[in-house]
Amino acid sequence: MTPEELTAVVSACLREAVTQGELSLLEGTELPDVKVERPKNRDHGDWATNIAMQLTKKVGKPPREVAAVLQRRLQAHDGVASVDIAGPGFLNITLDTAAAGELARTVVEAGRDYGRSYSLAGTTINLEFVSANPTGPIHLGGTRWAAVGDSLARVFQSQGADVTREYYFNDHGAQIDRFASSLLAAARHEPTPEDGYGGAYIAEIADRVLAANPDALQAEDPQEAFRAAGVDFMFGDIKESLREFGVEFDVWFHENSLFEDGAVETLLEQLKSQDSLYFNDGAWWLRSTDHGDDKDRVVIKSDGNAAYIAGDIAYFKNKRDRGADLCIYMLGADHHGYVARLKAVAASLGDDPAKVEVMIGQMVNLVKDGVAVRMSKRAGTVVTMEDLVGAVGVDAARYALTRYSVDSNIDIDLDLLVKRSNENPVFYVQYAHARTCAVDRNAEAAGVTRDGFDASLLSHETEGELLAALGAYPSVVAEAAQLREPHRVARHLEVLAGAYHRWYAACRVTPLADEEVSDTHRTRLWLNDATRQVLANGLELLGVSAPERM
Repeated sequence: MTPEELTAVVSACLREAVTQGELSLLEGTELPDVKVERPKNRDHGDWATNIAMQLTKKVGKPPREVAAVLQRRLQAHDGVASVDIAGPGFLNITLDTAAAGELARTVVEAGRDYGRSYSLAGTTINLEFVSANPTGPIHLGGTRWAAVGDSLARVFQSQGADVTREYYFNDHGAQIDRFASSLLAAARHEPTPEDGYGGAYIAEIADRVLAANPDALQAEDPQEAFRAAGVDFMFGDIKESLREFGVEFDVWFHENSLFEDGAVETLLEQLKSQDSLYFNDGAWWLRSTDHGDDKDRVVIKSDGNAAYIAGDIAYFKNKRDRGADLCIYMLGADHHGYVARLKAVAASLGDDPAKVEVMIGQMVNLVKDGVAVRMSKRAGTVVTMEDLVGAVGVDAARYALTRYSVDSNIDIDLDLLVKRSNENPVFYVQYAHARTCAVDRNAEAAGVTRDGFDASLLSHETEGELLAALGAYPSVVAEAAQLREPHRVARHLEVLAGAYHRWYAACRVTPLADEEVSDTHRTRLWLNDATRQVLANGLELLGVSAPERM
């Protein structure tokens, strides 16, 4: 019995109790959704629910009295061994061994679909992440967003959403001018401009511009020549870095296009006409405080140039016009002000601010030999994606960056991530998958087949623990989607790997030399395969490989 099946059983018992008059809903109230969870203490049963406590005000009865009604009905259900009432009204449910063990077959038969659902079907999500300026390689913060963003997209898709992975190139404005002037200075062997970009990569790009266009320095406008070619080269490098990191984008959106096609100008005129913009001190301001922002924002500066938010306005409208039901922006730690700002943009356009979500990611530090790593040969003081991948590999980098909540600052221990030991989280999980594959190979050699399955034979304590971890996986993925927290998947895989390693040490799939193959061996092979499937499914959501040998 899966958690979803048990949830359905509890829900059915609840509805029957209401239909038959044992519980009566007060006027204007509805039955809450039932949720079952693993109790922290396994002595409290296989699953627990607090539904009785949620119902007490809706039916006008004490929670333990409500729990007693549900207890009687649940205990009569096939597959339920016992139901205990604990504390203020928790229901602790223990399944019989056969019902619990059936989960192994359920997982194997579901295969790659185990953990997937249709809860987000019909929802189109525009997920914008990384969006690093084309003025240098992707730094460590952008690398974190690449790992987390791609994993979150995979999690959303596993729940039925239609996801557009989008990269927004900030190729309009002062930072591009500084990039171009830095390239030009490097080509002329002049010092980096005071507000320019340093690092060996600037000289590399300048050399590539000259190799492609030897007359660039003699062009009518040399800085424009270096800007156009240099930005293209930087774009290409960024795309290649992301591709090698396993991240593919559906849309590469250029900020400059919003100005070239007149979208910004058109929308600003519209906002002026509806009095959402006002003129003051020589500039045009958005009335963003009317929509919850802490201050009004300058949209057109006193010099006549558009402020950054002008592009934001046109960009949001563009996303919605392309069919996005929800626009999620994944931004760096220095962008907290954008939360209210972007919601105000939506409201100013007459749209629903709830269509905008902003996720803020915190800082990442690399540590080696206990000391922070700060230097990059190519990018000066910035640690890049290439630096991290070169040190630990794509799998370890993606896993390490995804296994933490984006709300937390993290230290990545380079020494730990290259260890082939259980101390290394990605090795621990990948090795569990490789071990399941080795067990399969050994079972085949020993003549253990899958033609016998008796769920009641999965009665060892470690088998109950392993089945519990397998059963919890779908709800973990669902919560990861709901809360925008793919790190929950990584952490659960570590729990699952631990349960599997303990089971492997205690229970044999292949018989000893003097034993015959039994249904116990055959049934355990199903459990081994179920674990392999869930580990593979979870690693796929993280964009990390599931090796068969290590």
